[in-house]
Amino acid sequence: MVQDPFKYFRVEAHELVDQLGKGVLELERGGPGVLPKLLRLAHTLKGAARVVRRPDIAEYAHAIEDALAPYRDSNDAMPRPAVDTVLGLIDRIAEGLATLGAGEAPAEGEAATPAPAKAREQAKDEDGFRTVWMDVGELDALLEGVTETHAQLGAIRRATEAMGRVRALAEQLVDHVALKRERTRNDKTLGLAEDLRTLVRGLDRGLASAQERMERELQQVHDTAEQLRLAPANALFAFLERAVRDVGHATGKLVKFESRGGDVRLDSHVLRIMHEALLQIVRNAVAHGIESETDRRIAGKPQSGVVSVEVVRRGQRVVFRCKDDGRGIDVEAVRRIAMRRNAQAANMTGTEIIQMLLNGGISTSASLTELAGRGVGMDVVRSAIGRLRGSITAESVPGKGTTFELTVPLTLAATEVLLMQAGAVTVAVPFDAVRHVVHTSAQEIYRTARGHEVVHDGRAMPFVPLARLLDGNAPPSVGGSAVVIAGAGRQVAIGVERLRGTANVVFRSLPEFTPAAAIVAGASLDADGNPQIMLDADNLVTEAERHSMGVAPAAERARPVLIVDDSLTTRMLEQSILESAGYEVDLATSAEEALEVAHRRQYALFLVDVEMPGMDGFSFIERIRSDPELRDIPAILVTSRNEPEDFRRGKDVGAQDYVVKSEFNQANLLGRIRELVARR
Repeated sequence: MVQDPFKYFRVEAHELVDQLGKGVLELERGGPGVLPKLLRLAHTLKGAARVVRRPDIAEYAHAIEDALAPYRDSNDAMPRPAVDTVLGLIDRIAEGLATLGAGEAPAEGEAATPAPAKAREQAKDEDGFRTVWMDVGELDALLEGVTETHAQLGAIRRATEAMGRVRALAEQLVDHVALKRERTRNDKTLGLAEDLRTLVRGLDRGLASAQERMERELQQVHDTAEQLRLAPANALFAFLERAVRDVGHATGKLVKFESRGGDVRLDSHVLRIMHEALLQIVRNAVAHGIESETDRRIAGKPQSGVVSVEVVRRGQRVVFRCKDDGRGIDVEAVRRIAMRRNAQAANMTGTEIIQMLLNGGISTSASLTELAGRGVGMDVVRSAIGRLRGSITAESVPGKGTTFELTVPLTLAATEVLLMQAGAVTVAVPFDAVRHVVHTSAQEIYRTARGHEVVHDGRAMPFVPLARLLDGNAPPSVGGSAVVIAGAGRQVAIGVERLRGTANVVFRSLPEFTPAAAIVAGASLDADGNPQIMLDADNLVTEAERHSMGVAPAAERARPVLIVDDSLTTRMLEQSILESAGYEVDLATSAEEALEVAHRRQYALFLVDVEMPGMDGFSFIERIRSDPELRDIPAILVTSRNEPEDFRRGKDVGAQDYVVKSEFNQANLLGRIRELVARR
């Protein structure tokens, strides 16, 4: 069997070429400390190529060193022509790597047979992805094997349990023989029993230790294989950045590439297909969207255009958002071309015209070039999205730019989660949706007109026990821990019985048509193959709000609270606190105004400042206590005065509570208001 002489060189060289390409683009942006690293990479590649007798690759690597050396001590960004030269050399090395076969190495000085241009391009892309992503089928087979092996450990667990019982019997046997020995003096029987006990103890410890070690190592293999099944989204970014730069160079435009969300780890199959679609979109963004330097200057835009790609998870789907700051889609030009195929296009809205463009087959390019003019660009994108059963939308603002959103199902992803337990059920929620974990008592869970709520960090939010979300018949929670979850632009508090810590898990979307609650985003598998529910943060917030309203008491509409204070800031703060807790609020800027409105509307409580122009808060409470219509309405004084005589006067005039602003505690205030209002 002929061995592959390039087996190890191929892997190392692809990795070095990938790092060189990324580093050169970073160097062009002025990244500090990059050039010495690039010189080391080129030198390493040159030496490795000479070892396997590939002088062509070695010479290209040496040429990269020569091209980089003049800028070793420069603090300026590398000029564009020099960057072009280095990138061209990197491309030639990649072409050389595409010709590496599994036969004997060529003799020193022998030239490699170049591959056809199309084959070289295809090999370059495929090899780049092959160095990033493992074979999916093999990893799935590995995971199945690990899960099956872990399941077989059940027999060892049962044996361990049986050994524990044998050990107990051995202990009893020794005790029994020891008692009989006192009567028979049979030392031999006792010695055998003690030897048996020692042997069983050793077997028990060894078996338990081996079982624990096997389970731990299998779990580690399982977790590692799950992670290898995925790839970071930033694996796409180097290809896309290079495409943006190359098209910009070909069209004479200055374009910068920006990326976000590169740490999102997704199914490699999804990323491989999305690579095709995104590559087409960023090329179109530069060729069709970004203006020339002259046009951008006339439009008052920066000299360099910007093309950005962002990857975000959104529930059970992942969104690839590609945006440019160019001229936008020329809707009327698309309309004129579309009218040749469909006369109804004349009456379509701008949104409908853009959708027609997304359907493919339309090009606004005036000439046929390598970059544009064939009308098949969107066909490529639509085909890729169709393979993943996704969708594509676009928004365009004339003179501002265009944004494409490609949304596909999240078949597999890795994320850090918080594990929460309700009863015997443990569920996971994405850790980036967790804002706080707080302790709640039954007294801190308020019943308002909007349902059950808790107050945290100055704001009231819906509260619902996790058990109630998972099972509508579960009994209400009486306190414990509450996890503040953010989603859909809002926050809710979820009551849990126990927090199980954090973990990094790989979760899968549920198969289509699988009956599951809206809050379930997918499931992860433990080493035994048992599913663990993953919750969707957005739907969790929505469902929590609905359940919070559902468990709220069906009572009459509560009477409003009247805030009396001459300070605008204080009035707005107190109004915000009370309205967030579900109370209706009226405002008065003076005690005189408060007395007037209090006779026109029934109030549940007065919240009164002490120091006000004209009638102060003490006098206001004295007046309402002498008024038959108002005497029974509770009042709370809120003031900066904290002298003992002020407290005594507040009590004497009939205030139910006295709150000092410097010691203000929102939860205590809401709790006291709740008590006073409930008595009416």
